[in-house]
Amino acid sequence: MSQPTLTMTRTPVRQYSPQAVLAIWAAAALPMGVLAWVVAPALARAGTGPSRFPIALLGAITAGLIWQFVLLLALVYREQRSVRWSVLREALWLGPPTDQAGRRGGRLWWWALAVTAGVAAMELLPLNPPGPANRAFGEFLGSADGQALLHGNWALFALILVGFLFNTVLGEELLFRGLLLPRMRGAFGKADWIANGVLFGVYHLHQPWSIPNSITTGLLMAYATRRWRSAWLGIIAHSAQSVAFTVIVFAVVVS
Repeated sequence: MSQPTLTMTRTPVRQYSPQAVLAIWAAAALPMGVLAWVVAPALARAGTGPSRFPIALLGAITAGLIWQFVLLLALVYREQRSVRWSVLREALWLGPPTDQAGRRGGRLWWWALAVTAGVAAMELLPLNPPGPANRAFGEFLGSADGQALLHGNWALFALILVGFLFNTVLGEELLFRGLLLPRMRGAFGKADWIANGVLFGVYHLHQPWSIPNSITTGLLMAYATRRWRSAWLGIIAHSAQSVAFTVIVFAVVVS
């Protein structure tokens, strides 16, 4: 039995069944878990030096995020038979924020700043249990080993930038808010943004201690994306932390 079709803007968007949503979630979450907990330690054992595990973990996680981008392109192509920018813009809600009266862009972009501030505030909530110290990127940056490794290391800086790009723009954010959310109304009704936020949180099998905070921020980004029908609101809010980390890492590289 074919799934119903819902038109969000000009492009017909196929609505996924609950099974399809969970299958795509698994295709994103399970590889990330395996890469973080199986592949990265195996790669680290093959290397030498105190920095071998952070580099292996960063490389493995980046590979998983790139896979998510490949996955969403394949799914869009299957649905739309094209991955031209004009098609992606409509199929992945990459247009400007739009209100219920049909107004687009302009002052509505201020909501991106409001959502970013809300996500930053939620990140400060003490919801997450402590995670392993050797998997905390911020602590690694602050350590003597981390700063020694990054100093003048432009290749590692490039890898970190690629990881940030696919994390908050092309990978998990675009997959959850750009691909999945517009296709979840048929299965979850008006609670689609709630289901999306929860799925985004429990997707973090590669760092399960972050799931509580990821659910709360995921709910806010999913609500904003649904409310203004623009994945850019979630992308901008999700990317704020990456921009801050980029500045810090760049300062260490050139110091």
